[in-house]
Amino acid sequence: MTPFTKKKDIKNDWYLINAENVVVGRLAAYISLVLRGKNKPKFNNHIDNGDFVIVTNVDKIKFTGKKETNKNYYKHTNHPGGLKITTPQKISEKNKRGDLLKLAVKRMLPGGPLAKKQLTKLKVYYGDKHPHEMQKPKIIDFIKLNKKNLSK
Repeated sequence: MTPFTKKKDIKNDWYLINAENVVVGRLAAYISLVLRGKNKPKFNNHIDNGDFVIVTNVDKIKFTGKKETNKNYYKHTNHPGGLKITTPQKISEKNKRGDLLKLAVKRMLPGGPLAKKQLTKLKVYYGDKHPHEMQKPKIIDFIKLNKKNLSK
C-alpha cells in the first residue's frame, strides 16, 4: 500500500532566487518544479506540498536569442476578432517584467484550482529587497546549477 502525504505532515520551505542575468524559461521551469513540490521525495500530484519561492531582481531577467522582440503571447477575449497579441518587449516597456516570469511559470503548471493556489506561493520583487526575512529563506544560487542558466 502506498503511503500518502497528509496535510498535517506538509512542511513548506522558503527559497530565495536572484534572477539577475538569468534565462527566463530555465528559471520558470525550476520555479514550477519547486512550487509543485516535485523536488521533494513525497510528491503527490493532488496535494499542494510545494514550497514558497521568492525571486528578486526580476527586472534584470533575460531572454535568449531574438525572443525579446519575436516571441508572441496570445490571448483571446472569446469575442469575434478578439485575439490580442503582445511581445515581451511591449510588456517590458510597461515596467511589468515580473509579469513575464509569472506568465511563464503559470503556463508550466497544470491547469486548475490547485495550480492557481500553487502560483500564489511565488513572490516576485524588483531589486534586492523583499519583506520575507522572518521566514529565513534558503538561498539558491541558480546560476551555479547549470552554466546555461546565465544569459550572455
